[in-house]
Amino acid sequence: MIFNTFAYYLVFLLPAAILYRLAPASLRVWVIVVFGSAFFLYFSYSMAGIWGALCLLIFLWESIISRLYRPRSRWCIVGILQSVILLGIFKYWNFFTGLAFFGRTDLIRWQGAFLPLGISFFTFEFYHYAWDRKANKTEAGTLGEYLAFILFFPTMVAGPIKRYEDFLPKLRKEPTAWTLDWERGITRILIGLVKKFAVADLLTAWTDHLNVHDILIADRRVLILWGLAYGAKIYADFSGYSDIAIGSARLFGIRVPENFDWPYGRRNIQRFWQSWHISLTRWLIDYVYIPLGGSRVSTPRIYLNIIVVMLVSGLWHGAGINFIVWGLWHGLLLAGHRLWRRFRGDPSSNPVAVFSSRLLTFVLVNAGWPFFCMDMNTATLFYRRLLFG
Repeated sequence: MIFNTFAYYLVFLLPAAILYRLAPASLRVWVIVVFGSAFFLYFSYSMAGIWGALCLLIFLWESIISRLYRPRSRWCIVGILQSVILLGIFKYWNFFTGLAFFGRTDLIRWQGAFLPLGISFFTFEFYHYAWDRKANKTEAGTLGEYLAFILFFPTMVAGPIKRYEDFLPKLRKEPTAWTLDWERGITRILIGLVKKFAVADLLTAWTDHLNVHDILIADRRVLILWGLAYGAKIYADFSGYSDIAIGSARLFGIRVPENFDWPYGRRNIQRFWQSWHISLTRWLIDYVYIPLGGSRVSTPRIYLNIIVVMLVSGLWHGAGINFIVWGLWHGLLLAGHRLWRRFRGDPSSNPVAVFSSRLLTFVLVNAGWPFFCMDMNTATLFYRRLLFG
């Protein structure tokens, strides 16, 4: 991962953060643009060669047409559609063509398929800007400000997903004192690195080597421990990356959204998703759930909207049937929780009831992780062995 490399810190982060603070106000956004472009070119080329590096043209094209976005403009629709199409082509072409043609895709399969660096995150930011410009919820900003928004490299790879209306005032504001920002930023980066190296990587050495043979011969207790270990690993891994991104942004004097807030301690699945990958949850609510009608529609439609949102969440995480099933699992949990509250009201504040609800939420969330990290055949075998021995 990029955040584990010396190049990230010594070539990009520290020089960019120092120059950003030293540069005149009129040039600060261009410091971000130059370093963000260089960051994308360097790591894209190292991962996918020249074709990966050329994907920088996506940013340039998006930036050009973003200058045409006006409230209720058709160009905003173009921006929204191109964001969906870009993500669809690069991330889902082979998956959906495989479904449509039952796997017989020799003529239409993209043999050289690759994922541009950070595409899942920056296309959501493209989409958000076009949508909000259409609804007149955010100002256009200058070309430099928009480029700085999408090329801000600390959040490009693993989020958090930014909002333009939140990010723009921070670009225009004079950076706060170096001492406080750098103390807290470096501390946050170190916390993220500890999570990554001392927890996630150690657990990965065990969790990522589980295969069909291991599942067939493993004791049920080993499978339970594996599931719990993977739950701890993915939390430490993803929240660690978020910590590094948030800490990196703080070196610039810029605060980006928090992404995790102790999700495993929450007392129901709704509160879990309000604390897990927070920027994605809020994005899905604003740009999928509410446009579908949110909670203003009939009761059956509300439950359907919830499930659709989580199916989108599953697909966003990965192109595979297993991710769809994982999203469906969480959609059903959220719909079930809403139905429970409708008939039983707010949960009891009794300490035993609170503990039980927290434990149940923890178990249900961790029970879904095998769908997230295994193909469907392996996950099915895992659950069969876990439930029936």
